[in-house]
Amino acid sequence: MSNAQREPLCLVRGSISKPQVIFLGCSESHWISHRYRRVFPWYAAVWPFHAGLTCVTTVPTVVRPGETLSSTHFERRAGGKGANQASAVAKAGGRVKLIGAVGEDGAHLVRGLEATGVDISDVIVDNSEPTGRAIIQLTPEGENCANYLLAPPLLSSPPTSADSSYTHLLLQNEIPWSATLAYLEHATKINATAVWNPSPLPSAEQLRAIPWGSLSWLIVNEGEVCGMLDVLGVGGDALQGSGQKTSQHATQLLEKLHAHPRFSQSVNVICTLGAQGLVALLSPSGTKKADSDVLHVPAAKLSGPVKDTTGAGDCFAGYFVAGLMEESAGSGPSGVVGVLRALRLAVKAAGLCVQRPGAVESTPVRSEVERSLGLQ
Repeated sequence: MSNAQREPLCLVRGSISKPQVIFLGCSESHWISHRYRRVFPWYAAVWPFHAGLTCVTTVPTVVRPGETLSSTHFERRAGGKGANQASAVAKAGGRVKLIGAVGEDGAHLVRGLEATGVDISDVIVDNSEPTGRAIIQLTPEGENCANYLLAPPLLSSPPTSADSSYTHLLLQNEIPWSATLAYLEHATKINATAVWNPSPLPSAEQLRAIPWGSLSWLIVNEGEVCGMLDVLGVGGDALQGSGQKTSQHATQLLEKLHAHPRFSQSVNVICTLGAQGLVALLSPSGTKKADSDVLHVPAAKLSGPVKDTTGAGDCFAGYFVAGLMEESAGSGPSGVVGVLRALRLAVKAAGLCVQRPGAVESTPVRSEVERSLGLQ
């Protein structure tokens, strides 16, 4: 059965965590961006999930090896890329189901996700394991770096026949690698649209083994594109400069990735560029060889200061997948026009997200985004 014959449903198979956020008093945002954005980009995307707690601390600068700093503020928040993204799909108006696990200390996170409209019927509460954790350092400028402790091992469970009703699959890299591969294979079997953001960046061995033909969309930042090209043996210089020069360089990197024999030209690739927006390389349509479409979407204009970039990538991914779901259901424009509409909506949602603290709680609802775009 094709996606057009099924009511759109997004399956998120990923993480739920308890982010712990450290607020930094005087930040070195450029250093943070350079060192951490390859591994923890602020534009990322997801599914099958890990859910957990996020611990956030505010400190004067990101801690270096051997350095001890005093933080100025501490928070515990709901988070995990899977939880963040599932919530974003729901807030964008899409039907979404989350499969994952939390410990007994994470039951309240599951109730919070249900309140946003996420189907949590397959989220397991495992009393024998703690909920996953994310430890985040946050600067006054809103930049962040993070490390993760994965959620309970139940996340390794493969898909079952009961999971076959979804039309869209959103994955990140916060669940066991075996589960990622199993769900990509399953999505192919049921003709579902698979979206993957490899964050944190997988190992070289994993990237060589990924079944690229099972993917419909790949969401990366420029550091991840360069990392992939390095693994594939062709290399790619990191982007420098800004504006048109940066978008042109990103396009060249995506074209190099697209042309590699180990990659699949059927995969559409989005490269996020922070303040320069994003570049999307769409795969050629039809059976005959054709040039790929290249789209550039500028970053959203902010009405206030950046407060927290922690959940912006997940917000972007969730809103983008919701846009794809609308296109498949015929409730939005199709083709390149439909993709461009979904990208613009996702960029605006992420722009609103960074102007408020948090991850799950910072994602705007659909009416806010449309109002900001002048659609209401």
